[in-house]
Amino acid sequence: MREFVCIVCPRGCHLTVDDNNNVTGNFCPRGKEYALNEVTYPKRIVTSTVALKNRENEVVSIRTDKAIGKEKMFDVIKLINSLEVNAPCHIGDVLVSNCLGTDVNIIITKDID
Repeated sequence: MREFVCIVCPRGCHLTVDDNNNVTGNFCPRGKEYALNEVTYPKRIVTSTVALKNRENEVVSIRTDKAIGKEKMFDVIKLINSLEVNAPCHIGDVLVSNCLGTDVNIIITKDID
């Protein structure tokens, strides 16, 4: 039996998943889906910052455009730490497409003129 606190909405339901993947404690169907995903294949959005090449001591915020499997998170973070970008850059610009063959892109989340 595994227990989770649902993070899909602010309600924070206390979920329990038994050995047969039956979910209890969820207020809505999204909680059930969240718990089953956590048991079978947990994923997360990765957020970070990237240095601006042409601006000293400045960074721009970035994130993955989709959730990525937790087993790949540290590889993605290692890749992100090696990146730099030139200003100007804009929200939604793709910094890395198909990151590590996962069909997930790394995108910029802030406008920098």
